Amino acid sequence: MSKFKNKKGTQLPEISTASLPDIVFMLLFFFMVATKMRKDTLMIKNELPYADQVEKLDNKSLIMNIYAGKPSSRYKNVGTEARIQLNDKFAEIKDIKAFILAERASKPDELVPFLITSLKVDKDTNMGLVGDIKKELREIQALKINYTTRKGMATDNLRP
Repeated sequence: MSKFKNKKGTQLPEISTASLPDIVFMLLFFFMVATKMRKDTLMIKNELPYADQVEKLDNKSLIMNIYAGKPSSRYKNVGTEARIQLNDKFAEIKDIKAFILAERASKPDELVPFLITSLKVDKDTNMGLVGDIKKELREIQALKINYTTRKGMATDNLRP
């Protein structure tokens, strides 16, 4: 028979840290791939309406976003009426022209005819505000307009 030896005097071997950089880089790549950075911080409530005939736009760099809706709960100090948001600030109707012209100036001249103005309007926003926005866009010849929606049945907009 063999005898069992008592190993009280021995210590555990050190943990190898050779694979630690690999683990760190795997985590870094995971978060780079899984994270989506938002271009604008929404300051308004923006629950988009449903539509059943939806097309996806190809080149997102050619899109200028105009948001419209009631201020979110963090911005109740600006009122409860529907507002316009351009980039990361509230704006008035008259500010739309300067916004569009600045966006056009930031793009190369050969891409300017392909720029699209995307209206991201909350489903509870009055059409009067949308009509005013479209009127301003018409005055500066920004005639390519896209309405951003969610895919679904249009009858889903009738639900409270």
